[in-house]
Amino acid sequence: MSRFFRSTSDTESETDSSDNESFYDEVSSEEEESDVEVEEEEQQTSKKSRFLKGGDSDSDLDSDDEGGRKRQVKSQKDKRLDDMHSAAKAIENGRKNNDWTLILSEFDKLSTSISKATTGFDKIAFPKFYIKTLVELDELIQETAQKDKASKKKVNPANGKAMNATKLKVKKISKQYENMIEEYKKDPEEFMKEDEESVESEPASPAKTERAAPVTTTTAAAGGDDGFTAVGKGGRAAEIDDRPILVRLREVLESRGKKNTDRDEQANTLELLYSKSQSPFQKISVLLALIASRFDLTIGSTSHMDVKTWKSVEKEVNLILSIMESTPSFIVCENAEDLDNDDKDVVPAAGEVVKLRGSIVGYVERLDDEFMKSLQATDPHTPDYIDRLRDEPSLYALLVRAQAYFERNSLNDSISRVIVRRLDHLYYKPEQVIRSIEKVAKDMLPSGLESKLIVAVEPSQLIHELCAYLYKQNTSMLRTRAMLCHIFHFALHNQFHKARDMLLMSHLQESIHQADVSTQILYNRAVVQIGLSAFRQGLIKESHACLQEIQGTGRAKELLAQGIQQNRYGQQQPSPELEQLERQRQLPFHMHINLELLECVFLTCSMLLEIPGQAQAGPNNKKFISRPFRRLLDFNERQAFAGPPENTRDHIMSAAKALASGEWERARDYILAIKVWDLLPDTESIKTMLVRKIQEEGLRTYLFTYASYYSTLGVSQLSSMFDLPSQTIASIVAKLIWNEELAASLDQVSQCIVLHQVELSRLQELALQFSEKAANLVDQNERLATPPNRNENQKVAQN
Repeated sequence: MSRFFRSTSDTESETDSSDNESFYDEVSSEEEESDVEVEEEEQQTSKKSRFLKGGDSDSDLDSDDEGGRKRQVKSQKDKRLDDMHSAAKAIENGRKNNDWTLILSEFDKLSTSISKATTGFDKIAFPKFYIKTLVELDELIQETAQKDKASKKKVNPANGKAMNATKLKVKKISKQYENMIEEYKKDPEEFMKEDEESVESEPASPAKTERAAPVTTTTAAAGGDDGFTAVGKGGRAAEIDDRPILVRLREVLESRGKKNTDRDEQANTLELLYSKSQSPFQKISVLLALIASRFDLTIGSTSHMDVKTWKSVEKEVNLILSIMESTPSFIVCENAEDLDNDDKDVVPAAGEVVKLRGSIVGYVERLDDEFMKSLQATDPHTPDYIDRLRDEPSLYALLVRAQAYFERNSLNDSISRVIVRRLDHLYYKPEQVIRSIEKVAKDMLPSGLESKLIVAVEPSQLIHELCAYLYKQNTSMLRTRAMLCHIFHFALHNQFHKARDMLLMSHLQESIHQADVSTQILYNRAVVQIGLSAFRQGLIKESHACLQEIQGTGRAKELLAQGIQQNRYGQQQPSPELEQLERQRQLPFHMHINLELLECVFLTCSMLLEIPGQAQAGPNNKKFISRPFRRLLDFNERQAFAGPPENTRDHIMSAAKALASGEWERARDYILAIKVWDLLPDTESIKTMLVRKIQEEGLRTYLFTYASYYSTLGVSQLSSMFDLPSQTIASIVAKLIWNEELAASLDQVSQCIVLHQVELSRLQELALQFSEKAANLVDQNERLATPPNRNENQKVAQN
């Protein structure tokens, strides 16, 4: 009878015959008796369990219907051992037949099986027959090579190729087990005898082994200082055995990129390796692998590195630089050769320099790119964006530190790449911000760390030295970007003429359409900033000419990489790949140029040029200066109901209509009511300049409109109408007369303007029409002959 039924029946009988007072005593005695019975039955069944190899069973399911043979259920460990032994036997057969193709395939299987069986939680003892196979294969390779060399027979190409591959693999794997190979060569019989004894001494019950394994793991985990252990993504603890650090590091590097490799676990393992590293060579080697493994955590071009991982990488790059600053014997560079140190530590001699393969500048650039990606993916109207932006000074300090390291080791290519990154963080900032970020970065750097190439302190001089260094480089892309950053910085600080002259002398407008997309975006930003600089200085015509290039296309948001233009009805939908590329080009919010301010400046300049020009040409003339402004003005005039202005465009259109009718005070009030002007520095001086321009253009509009209705106009009368000094009125009228825009003469004695009524003859009218048509023909011909370097080069999405 089964122990389950017996224990139940005993319990029931004893419980029925007991009193309530002795209930708990009887239950405790029953538990002791049942425990004794369970132990006796376990001892009996452990000998005849049908789940063990070679165990007997009374069940009819264990025998086959045909032969009555007993089925054996093998454990996973036994299966692995059988596979290894079968592979070793196949290798032995291949040795007898000189079949190196078979030997190579079976050796790969054997090596893979041993690698899997000796790692992980259910790992087994290292099978020593593998060492025997390695030694025998090495001897066979040497013997075969000598025979082939002596006989000079033609070897089968496939067989020879397999033998060479086996030779390389055996040589590589033998380095891991040098000590065991030496022990085997000293006394092969004793070595293999120890293997057999260790196999026989292993427990026969897999169940006991499985029960014992968690105890060992728990003990190891509890052996830490705090009772905790590092755990990977899958819940597996990061284990570090007693093997040398460089051997363990090579195993981690070999598993990098393979299928089913846990990247988080790799990073945790490398962190533990770094904590146990002693020499500078070990620390640098582990840190290079650790930084690369952290970059592997970010998969795909759309995702960005999380802030915690980013700060860890930044800290580790600083650690590498600090180690190499204190130990100049080691240099990390991209063109270094691989060290053949056989997984042993490297200690350079006095005066010796050891080069390690790596790319510090690549790590710094990747950190910068991930920083920009995280800003692109963060909502700029939340505190998270401000918190993320606070990490920029530490990143800039890392750029300065890397530049100093590259200067000390004469890595010129890396110096120029870092300076471009450094310039990208500075060129769009005002001088106060540049001075602040330089001060914060200097406080973060170690004392005594200074650059010999860039020694300037003042922001303008600093930008000049950074750009001047890049001007000397052979790479045209670096020179172009440096030039555009320099132009942008000059325009931002109200040096319009210097920025304009530099742009014209560089001839970038002729070749910018051949540059990459990011450089074209920088060119568009520089041109727009030049236009804003001209407007701040009151140069209306120059400002309109610069802004017309970008704002006139209607795609300023897209051309400045500040957003994606929404497709209108009927337009072709871009492919997902192009749309994704366009999103990756977008600039972070703190680098944006305010598009509403840009539109306001452009439309205001267009109004101050278009309204007097329209009054001069007459109502029937279709010639225009600004096509977008004329389109908006015509649309506004066609509105059935004209309410009060609500946005920036409405204010400017209302001011344009008031200016055209001679009411410059209303036009002034509409323009000054726009709140966007507060975004400009020195707002009051800009508003004063706008009022003066509105007065002057109002006077010109009035003269062009009403010249045919008057014979004379008093200067004092015009001065009171437009609130301008008499000298200003006289100079404006004299300029109009000189340019033959107004048929009049200025009487200095009577202080009046004598208007001449001139009627054109038929021949003169035809000559004027012919000149206008000829001018239009020349303009169209120039547009066809000139390469699309102005309006067409900004088609960023199609490039």
